[in-house]
Amino acid sequence: MNNQTRWLSVPRPQPAAPHRLFCFPYAGSGASGYHVWAKTLAAAHLEVCAIQLPGRENRLSEPACEHLDILLPPLLDALEPHLDRPFGFFGHSMGTLLAFEAARALRDRGWPTPRRLFLSAGRPPHLARTDTPLHGLPDDAFLAAIVARYQGIPAAVLEHRELLDLILPTLRADITLLETYRYRPAAPLAAGFSVFGGRSDPRVDDESLRRWRDLTEGPFLCETFDGGHFYLNDVRPALTDAIARCLADEAGSGASPGRTPGRQLPRS
Repeated sequence: MNNQTRWLSVPRPQPAAPHRLFCFPYAGSGASGYHVWAKTLAAAHLEVCAIQLPGRENRLSEPACEHLDILLPPLLDALEPHLDRPFGFFGHSMGTLLAFEAARALRDRGWPTPRRLFLSAGRPPHLARTDTPLHGLPDDAFLAAIVARYQGIPAAVLEHRELLDLILPTLRADITLLETYRYRPAAPLAAGFSVFGGRSDPRVDDESLRRWRDLTEGPFLCETFDGGHFYLNDVRPALTDAIARCLADEAGSGASPGRTPGRQLPRS
């Protein structure tokens, strides 16, 4: 398995697609969560490239990374051959941080940058964290706290200790990455931001979502849908349609990344 195959999963290759969407996972998840997106977005002539981090699915034998500064360099190296056409970044929850910092790192390298960032259910990284850290808790207390805070572990997994033991190291590493991350001030990104969230999300409220505006000089849109932290599982058609149309509009405009006119996204 070469470096690109390790880091990227492209379930439906679209060699002629005019643009790509790189999808970053939430804590504890893998690339397969975006495979259903690929089928939907292929009809919109958009190639989905799902990021596969170490420690999950086909990379389960590799240790998950606890520090963003260690994670980003090899990830960017794997992305580089795929930056040959207009592209966007999508991230949910932890994935918003990964997408944002990957975009900044691409800019620092002088490489192509996303035309737009689609940021879902993520707290802007420049806002102070007020949560009690969880990553140092004993296993059972850690899992209980994760369920209480995020409601993101399926009931079928919670009922099987062997499955919990399998995902626990990766989930703990991801939470460690989030809780030890320190924001470094830098110039706002040129790319436009489309920010999404669930109206009943106890973790990321509307005010927090709108603070992503501080981090971009490009067009900014903020849209909320019915649902909680994992609202996207219930509104996938509306969400993917909005993303596809936005990328198509921006790619068709011929404008520089982040300097294209915005579009009001539909409400659910």
